[in-house]
Amino acid sequence: MKPDVVFNALHGPFGEDGTIQGILEYLQIPYTHSGVLASALAMDKSRAKTVAAAAGVPVASSIVMDRFAIVGEHPMKPPYVVKPVREGSSFGVVIVKEDQAHPPQIVTSAEWRYGDEVLVERYIYGRELTCGVMDGKVLGVTEIVPLGHSFYDYDAKYAKGGSKHVLPAEISPNLYQKIQTLSLRAHEAIGCRGVSRSDFRFDDRFSEEGELVWLEINTQPGMTPTSLVPEMAAHAGYSFGEFLRWMVEDASCLR
Repeated sequence: MKPDVVFNALHGPFGEDGTIQGILEYLQIPYTHSGVLASALAMDKSRAKTVAAAAGVPVASSIVMDRFAIVGEHPMKPPYVVKPVREGSSFGVVIVKEDQAHPPQIVTSAEWRYGDEVLVERYIYGRELTCGVMDGKVLGVTEIVPLGHSFYDYDAKYAKGGSKHVLPAEISPNLYQKIQTLSLRAHEAIGCRGVSRSDFRFDDRFSEEGELVWLEINTQPGMTPTSLVPEMAAHAGYSFGEFLRWMVEDASCLR
């Protein structure tokens, strides 16, 4: 059986990291979203940050290290975040607070299932903002307000009522436009196709201008009723059916 098109709605390793894309290229079956290289690059958080930073996108300082080296002393001054280098849906994200005396034990425990290489990144306070790109054009900017969660984790993303989405985000026009510009810049620098979504943090505790930091790009944004990019597409005038039709018609090989 050889389908006309594969609509790739997979997340995480195999589905989002270039593996299934390579299989579909070999089988010559057109597919949606980004190709092999962009998918693999975006999935590697550290290398994606390097490419985005080279394109002028602001990123947080970070180091990549073996998880077993995070013992005894903090790898950087708290607060910081430890996250798997190659994972999706916020799996394995650990926030180390300012007053925490020791590194997180979960990272070196047998319970850890996300690989031995981790990214240790400076924690950015502030608001969670995100922006989609569709067909090389930016969509609206959404503010994500987790409800009952300390950050936008798996349950906040996928459970009904886990978060509130404010679209358009209630921010200054300059910041709104800046986020759109940086989202398109990251999309193009990493070589994404179809739709993507860039996530940001904005820390405005000390000034109105604040600090805007790009966290990552998602090459396979969620497609559930609580997902962000379908909401952005609807805000831009696309019904859910029209949005999906465009994605299917945009499918190809050699992406």
